[in-house]
Amino acid sequence: MSTPAQLRTALVDGFTGEDKITDPAWEHAARAVPRELFVGSYFLPVEGSYPTAYRPVFRGEPGWLEQVYSNETLITQLDGRTRPEDVTGGTVTGVPSSSSTLPSLVLRMWHQLGAEAGHRVLEIGTGTGYSTALGAHRLGNANLTSVEYDPGVGEAAAAALKAAGYSPRLIIGDGLLGDPDGGPYDRLVATCSVRYVPPPWLHQVKPGGRILVTLSGWSFGFGLALLVVTGPGEATGRFLPGYTSFMIARPHDRPPRQSLSLLPGDERPTRIDPEIIGTWTGNWVSQLAAPSAERMGVGGQQILSDVATGSQARTMPAPGGGWTVVQRGPLRLWDQVESAIEAWQRAGEPHQEGFGFTVSRSGQRVWIGHEDGPGWSLPI
Repeated sequence: MSTPAQLRTALVDGFTGEDKITDPAWEHAARAVPRELFVGSYFLPVEGSYPTAYRPVFRGEPGWLEQVYSNETLITQLDGRTRPEDVTGGTVTGVPSSSSTLPSLVLRMWHQLGAEAGHRVLEIGTGTGYSTALGAHRLGNANLTSVEYDPGVGEAAAAALKAAGYSPRLIIGDGLLGDPDGGPYDRLVATCSVRYVPPPWLHQVKPGGRILVTLSGWSFGFGLALLVVTGPGEATGRFLPGYTSFMIARPHDRPPRQSLSLLPGDERPTRIDPEIIGTWTGNWVSQLAAPSAERMGVGGQQILSDVATGSQARTMPAPGGGWTVVQRGPLRLWDQVESAIEAWQRAGEPHQEGFGFTVSRSGQRVWIGHEDGPGWSLPI
């Protein structure tokens, strides 16, 4: 049976391609931090279940340690409250609300952040504490502050960090407020996603400093952005290649809704193939165009429901081929999405590295190509 150190070595040795660690200091951290201290139990999805069911896995069970050292995200909490220890038998359903992100992504983001020795870093979202431990190992305990929203999650992370021999500054509170008492910081990294960049972050990172954050929304479109702070409350940057997603910060999550009823409305042919908003970047563009809507659907049959106004749009097969869309409510959701998708198509349908992001005192705007290109304001 392999030891944790052997499994940790095999995990790091297995990072290839874009996952390969190129900085010896971060590689040393990856080989040193014992992930098993931070993921004592976790949930695994039950294959083929719908809605997805999860089974708890506990320390010492057959396969537990090998799974800990897989390059996978391990879910540690459901619905903001249910831990594996709370499940007495069988399986449970729920929405993942906390996890230990796959190690290769955690390390890649530390690389992308450009955090180096001497930098003071603010981490938003302590989670299990594994990413925090990597940062503390590389940067030093005194240079890292981590904020966790959930008190129970934060307490468990603090215990794990202490057991692993690390003592960064830890805060229980709303990470969207950052750390008003600890700035200015050289770097800020968020391990949750947000609908827009919280203004306090832009004042707590010094000019020339960097913010690495995943933008998302209620349609589960995601884009990882690297921003450079240009002044108090201002920043600019671009989105990075790849496919990065994180659970949304709880204060930015959509409010609870009643069951959705599809109602009649105005029908017309659609100018775009609805399947395109089921793709990674197509969904992202759709979300930018209709930021308070959530998307449901498979293939060409798509439903948009606006959380704020109750407006709806849904696509249906047309009798002679193609698709029609039915819209109702004060917002013509499909009109907004259709125009955005067409602008993106005219630009050549770039992946997200073709998009940029500008934050000013007057608002936050995502754009294609250059700042004067097609763009959309984020909801603040």
